[in-house]
Amino acid sequence: MSASTETTTWVARGGAGTVGTIHRDDQGYRVRIASHADERGPFASLEVAKRALHAALGPGAERPEFVGH
Repeated sequence: MSASTETTTWVARGGAGTVGTIHRDDQGYRVRIASHADERGPFASLEVAKRALHAALGPGAERPEFVGH
């Protein structure tokens, strides 16, 4: 598998467990919130995707820890 098509995943973990995931593919980074069926993105960088996931959790939500897989 080439680096351009390899998918890398980060799991976002908060106080209540897994709150979402970020997936990288050859078009960018895509965000999926655990409580929603839709996918958001693509985003140009991992940091932007992390901020988008955090913002989607709603006002007052703690920033989750992102663990790469």
